[in-house]
This record gives sequence, structure tokens and C-alpha cells, in this order.
Amino acid sequence: MFDSLTDRIENAFKVMKGQGHITEINVAETVKEIRKALLDADVSYKIAKEFTNEVKEKALGQGVLNAVSPGQLMVKVMHDELAQLMGEDSVDISLEGSPAVILVAGLQGTGKTTFSAKLANYLKKKRNKKPLLAACDVYRPAAIDQLKVLGEQIDVPVYTEDENKNPVKLAKQAISEAKNMGQDVVIIDTAGRLAIDQEMMDEIQNIHKSVKPHETLFVVDAMTGQDAVNTAKAFNDVLDYDGVVLTKMDGDTRGGAALTIRKVVDKPIKFVGTGETVEGLDVFHPKRMADRILGMGDIVSLVEKAQDQFDQEQAKKLQSKISKNQFDFDDFLSQIKQIKKMGNVKDLMGMIPGMGKALKNVDIDDDAFKGIEAIIFSMTNEERKNPKLIDGSRRKRIARGSGTSIQEVNRLIKQFGETRKMMKSMTGADGKKAKRMMRNMPGR
Repeated sequence: MFDSLTDRIENAFKVMKGQGHITEINVAETVKEIRKALLDADVSYKIAKEFTNEVKEKALGQGVLNAVSPGQLMVKVMHDELAQLMGEDSVDISLEGSPAVILVAGLQGTGKTTFSAKLANYLKKKRNKKPLLAACDVYRPAAIDQLKVLGEQIDVPVYTEDENKNPVKLAKQAISEAKNMGQDVVIIDTAGRLAIDQEMMDEIQNIHKSVKPHETLFVVDAMTGQDAVNTAKAFNDVLDYDGVVLTKMDGDTRGGAALTIRKVVDKPIKFVGTGETVEGLDVFHPKRMADRILGMGDIVSLVEKAQDQFDQEQAKKLQSKISKNQFDFDDFLSQIKQIKKMGNVKDLMGMIPGMGKALKNVDIDDDAFKGIEAIIFSMTNEERKNPKLIDGSRRKRIARGSGTSIQEVNRLIKQFGETRKMMKSMTGADGKKAKRMMRNMPGR
């Protein structure tokens, strides 16, 4: 995400390296490179120029701060301006109403249907809501089938009517059904087209007038850059929607849409979608996104993702097993599953400050754990519980069964043994000693 833009901005800041103070010359050179970086990221020239002029003015206005190096000052100014450009603070969706009605609009192929399911999953798990998904894309049977499949995955009901081809009536019926079922949110997935046309605009406008949604969200593909911004403006002129959703943010996006859509349509970005799994949805935080663009990572979001997969009861059981040196391959497998649920491994690593740059040319496959899982799945239940049973002949069998080599099996078993020792030490005498040291540190 934003890899190219981050690299270009970092190169722009190199102009300041070794400079003793802020001057009009070094600021102008830096700003020139930043403007080029923004244009390359598919930001419009007008916005790129306005933005860099603001950065230049702020930087020169703060040039008297002798305690901060010019490079640090430029990063601070750039961060603040980026956050402001993208909206400053996160904006929540409205869930008022009985039920609350959320209308999802956008062009075909932007990921509306997948987003609708992701939103339902988010509202169910994080907001304690009981959503109903309404399949109102009556022109694409595949979209209805997709919503049914996704609904089953997250255990959320999906309202459909095979014979009803009127999306307005269908949406109203879905709301009525939600009231009967006791569901407190209705998410209406609407039809899109490959391009903006009057028929589509009339239809979405009619649905909007008829159901009077409490929240209207416009979904755009982040990979389409300024096209996404232009489409967002056209839809806003008709719908006056409440917020934007950027999908495919884990793809090869240059970032232009994320940076400028707020400025153009004056509507907040509320969510960003990544990947195809139902967990791949995040609330949009402008300041955190500015951190990531400037290569500072996003440790807060990383911790939040970890907490989403954190089971307190399971963690207590795991801690007990570790303290008794009973941590086994089944436990290891469950931890891998939790990590995978958090999202793309490289994106997760990129949230750690400094890691994004270190991983720039490193190819981390989404199936990075595939080989490890195959090896563990090829073990018997007894072998997973007691790795000491795995002798030479068993290792050969496991390698054959997992499609890996004996060397890979040996490496995993060795690493597992070392990990188990380290985890045991953290809960034993050494762990207690470390806790005492932390308590005795100044300021605690």
C-alpha cells in the first residue's frame, strides 16, 4: 500500500539531509519533489499544487524552531497536512433507526457485494448488531449467489426474492422483513454498471428516495486513482452520500484516490477494504494513514487487529500450557490461524515502524505458512501432542506426506523446540525476574 509514494517522498526529504536550518531554497527543492511524487500517485495537478504550497508555507513559517532538524520539521509538517487532506479524524457511520438502513452504491466491479458482507461482519462482531443483507442487484444472479455464500460464512441472513425484479420494492420488503425478524440493521447491496449511465443513476436515486437510508456509502476501487475520484463526484451530485469506502487497498494502488477524494467531494472516507476475506475491513484513520505513507508504520492498527483475534479464555489456557511446557503443534497451528485472520502478512509487517522499508524488495507470499501447516497436518495426533516421538523414520513419512524435504521438517521441529524453550522461560523464573525489573524502572 502506497509503496511507490512512500519511496518518492522519502527521496524528497533527502534534500534536507545535513542542512542546518530551513531556507526557501531547500524547502522549494523538497516541495518540488513532493509535488512530483503526488502527481505520480495520480493526484490531480491542482490539488498537488495547493497541497505543496501549503506545506511550503507551513515549513517556512516554522523555520525558527532551532531544536528540530529541518528534515524532522518537514516530516512533521508533511504528516499534519496529509492527515488534514484526508480528513483529520475518522468518521463513524450512523446506526440510528429501527432498523438502521445502510445503502451501498457504486460501479460494477468495485467490490460492493464483498464490502456489504464485510460491513455486516464488522457490525455483528464489533458493534454487537444484528444485520440483514438485502440482495438488490436484480440484474446479476451471480451477485445474489455471492451474497448468499458470504452471508452463510458470517452467519448473517440474506433477504432475496427470486421473482421480484424491482429493486425499490425489494429494498422496502427487506426492511419490513428485518423488523419482523428483530434485525437492527439492513445493508442494501445495489446494482452497478461498468460506467455511469442515466438508468443506473435514476434507479439508485429511486431506491434512496424510497427507503430513506440513515447512511449511504459509495464504494470505489482504490486502484483506479483519479477515475475513482471523478466517479465519486458524479455519484455525490445525485445521491449526496454520507461517506466513501475504498476497496482493494492492498493492491497496486498509487494512492491518488485515498489522498484526494475527501478534498474533491467533501465527504469522509469511512472504511478501507483489503483482500477477499470477510475480516478485511478497517475503519479509515487519516492520521494513521499519513503515518504509513511517510514510512512510520501503524502500530496502533496492528495491535487492534491482534486484539480482534484475541480470545482471553483461550489465552489463559495457552499460558498455563506454556508454563507447564505443554505447548504443542496443535497450539502452534491455532496461533498461525489467528495470524492469518489478521490479513496480508507483508501488510501486517509493514505496520511495524521501519519494517516497511526493510521489506521493500522482499517477496512475502500470502501463503507464507503453507509449508509449515502442511508439515503439521502430516503429523499424527500423538506426534503433535508429543514432538519427542518424531524420530528419523517419522520425519521421512511427514516430509513425504507434506510434499516437503526432511531438512524442512527438521528445521521446523528445531525452531519449534527453541520457541517452546523461550516461551517457557518467559513464564518461569526469568519471566518473573523481567517483570520485577520492569516494575522497578524509573517512572513506574
